[in-house]
Amino acid sequence: MTQSLNDFLSDIERKKHATKQGLDMHMLLQNIVIDDMGNNRGNTDIISIIKQKSDLKPYFVPDAKTEVPIAGIINGVFISRRIDRLIIDNQTKTIAFLDYKTDTDKTTFYDKYKKQLNEYAQLLRSVYQGYKISGFILWIHDWELEKMVSL
Repeated sequence: MTQSLNDFLSDIERKKHATKQGLDMHMLLQNIVIDDMGNNRGNTDIISIIKQKSDLKPYFVPDAKTEVPIAGIINGVFISRRIDRLIIDNQTKTIAFLDYKTDTDKTTFYDKYKKQLNEYAQLLRSVYQGYKISGFILWIHDWELEKMVSL
């Protein structure tokens, strides 16, 4: 079945729009900080949503790291990535990280995302040996966390 030029251009525009929305949301989330003293920073609507979700709040405290670059070699291939949110607890030797996804259909790229988060975990493991590592997707369309990896 052939696709008309209009349909093809429409698909391109939808993809551009989705990409822009994802990038905009990443920028908003990158700047969110919530602390117990009420010294919050960032978009107040998003802060309100996060505060209602007890499982999300720990990722947005002042000590949480954002846009953390990580690189290393996995199976002989150099990999360079950026983790959206990272919490390192040296006392309990645990690491938890988030990756934001704006997809409304969680199944479309599920395998790709699982591989991506496994790479994050493997790269973190090479630096933080002996730490328990957990990786989650934060599905922005419904503000739900989904555990994807645990090492």
